[in-house]
Amino acid sequence: MSPAADKIAEESPTTDFWRSLRYFNLYRLFLASLFVVLAGVFGESLSLGEMDRSMFFNASVIYAVLVVISFVPLQMRWPRFTWQLAGQIGSDIVGLSVLSHASGGIQNNVILLMLVSLAAAGLISRGRITLFFASLASIAALLEHSYAVIYNDADAAKYLQVGLLCMSYFAVAWLAHTLAKYAVDSQELAQRRGRDLVNLSEANRMVMRDMQDGVLVVDGQGMIMQMNQSAARLLRHSAAPGSLLAENFPLLFGQYAFWKQTGSSNHGSLLLDAGMQARLRFFAIERDANRGTVIFLEDMQRVRAEAQQIKLAALGRLTANIAHEVRNPLSAISYATELLQEELGDADEQRLLKIVMDNTQRINRIVQDVMQLNRRDRAQPEAMELNSMLHAFMEEFNLAERLSPDIVVLNDVPNVEIPFDRGHLRQVLWNLCRNALRYGRRTQGSLRLSASMDHGQVFLDVQDDGPGIPEENQGKLFEPFFTTAIDGTGLGLYIAKELCEANGAQLDLVVRGGQKGACFQITFGELKENVGE
Repeated sequence: MSPAADKIAEESPTTDFWRSLRYFNLYRLFLASLFVVLAGVFGESLSLGEMDRSMFFNASVIYAVLVVISFVPLQMRWPRFTWQLAGQIGSDIVGLSVLSHASGGIQNNVILLMLVSLAAAGLISRGRITLFFASLASIAALLEHSYAVIYNDADAAKYLQVGLLCMSYFAVAWLAHTLAKYAVDSQELAQRRGRDLVNLSEANRMVMRDMQDGVLVVDGQGMIMQMNQSAARLLRHSAAPGSLLAENFPLLFGQYAFWKQTGSSNHGSLLLDAGMQARLRFFAIERDANRGTVIFLEDMQRVRAEAQQIKLAALGRLTANIAHEVRNPLSAISYATELLQEELGDADEQRLLKIVMDNTQRINRIVQDVMQLNRRDRAQPEAMELNSMLHAFMEEFNLAERLSPDIVVLNDVPNVEIPFDRGHLRQVLWNLCRNALRYGRRTQGSLRLSASMDHGQVFLDVQDDGPGIPEENQGKLFEPFFTTAIDGTGLGLYIAKELCEANGAQLDLVVRGGQKGACFQITFGELKENVGE
């Protein structure tokens, strides 16, 4: 430890310092009690106090009383730690020196117990103050022997033994200080590593939680150690840590076992439910598959959707840049065609002009649809009342399509507010209703709009009475540019789904047993019920 660290430790001791000092005081209490018992019961049969048994017994009692009293400031933690430690070591130096003198001086082994106190002081204080205690103990030993030489005719040649004892005091004090320094450094390193491991574990948990790819960590025996939410979503259920991969996901375990046997490639594929596919990647931990493996599951449908989204976004930006270049010639062609239709009366020429006009309008619709591809990021949801919005839309739609009021039917709608961009919702409903009219019978009730609530969710259904959608086409409905109509662009349903997702909603094809026609359902996001109306 540095001097600054020593100063901090002395001025602001932690609970560990006080706990160590308490244990040291318990040792002192045991030692003092042992001296009192030995002096009071076995005093005559032992060499303890052979020079002055009365002095030894009295010193033992006083030493024990001082140790008991020292528990009071220790409990109060006042005065500060350094002063209490100095008081305890000082009382040990004085007490053991008196007990050693009463037992015959240096030739008695009582004074060797001072080594234990100095070692304890070095470990507890963790600072260089231990050398100061060693100096006091050495001075006490020299004074005790000098007193014995002067007044008790002790052997002066014993100064050599006293000097060696003093050297051992300093050696033990320095060794205790060095060991304490290494212990503190090791403790600080362990604490730093512990904090780093906690932070790393938390970061690993957050990364695994937010990853779109599925992640499983298995040990060498195929036991699942970790699994994130994306993996549970792709594999359709989660598995508890400690369960076997083979029991929970046998198909994935087969790919894993094949990779462990061959080891030639870390790529594979796994067929999921509903025709989806996941790309597998295996990575051995510490380059040893027997010590564990990390398995990544990449949703290929999401990868294709992201690539398609990037492509369509680029197409949308390109279309926005050239839209006026395309629309200006289309406007000129349409205007010229309308003039020619008014002037010419020949039926064949009129038919040809109508073809020109129809194709001009079709090109214009394609440009408009493609321009919708870059509207997803400009959603501005607002709270709107669903019932009034649907009634306003029905009036506008019937007027624009020249429909009788009984063709489009609006069932009871719950009195709720939905968060949605008004223009986006109008576009979505317009696309869905036009598709329904195209394939419906255009009779009474051919197009039905109905809304319902279930567990706080609002669902809006757009139902027609047409032939329905063939099963082989149901998985392709929301793909861009997919259409079965000769004059369609294949972007209507794709744009509708994108606009719904931009507003926190979901558009799906709903297939119910026994239903006629096609039904598209919008599941709205967080809503607010108008309970006051």
